[in-house]
Amino acid sequence: MTQALTYSIEVSVTPEYLPDQSSPEARRHAFAYHVTLTNTGTVPARLLRRHWIITDGSGHVEEVRGDGVVGQQPLLAPGEQYHYTSSAVLETPVGSMRGSYQMQAADGHHFDALIPVFTLAAPRALN
Repeated sequence: MTQALTYSIEVSVTPEYLPDQSSPEARRHAFAYHVTLTNTGTVPARLLRRHWIITDGSGHVEEVRGDGVVGQQPLLAPGEQYHYTSSAVLETPVGSMRGSYQMQAADGHHFDALIPVFTLAAPRALN
């Protein structure tokens, strides 16, 4: 499909447990997540908004929506990458995140870049 090739953002995420910011006895488990967006399409595209779905180990779901990421709305040219790091705090040592970014191509077309589900896990939490 031509549209998929024209409007395409690849998203990869690497999670990291933050022991210095966590307090398991207080049910506080802090995680960083490092995101790389790659414009694999043929037109420049700007990240307008984000939508995260965060699920902790007890099934509690929180949705987060907002403009841009880390205070920015980056414009990615074809082949260009954008990296950023953000964080989340869960009450459980294991959870997951997924979501999407709303993008706008240089020609005005809006499309979503899906964020694949990834697991947040404290060390030894999944053994």
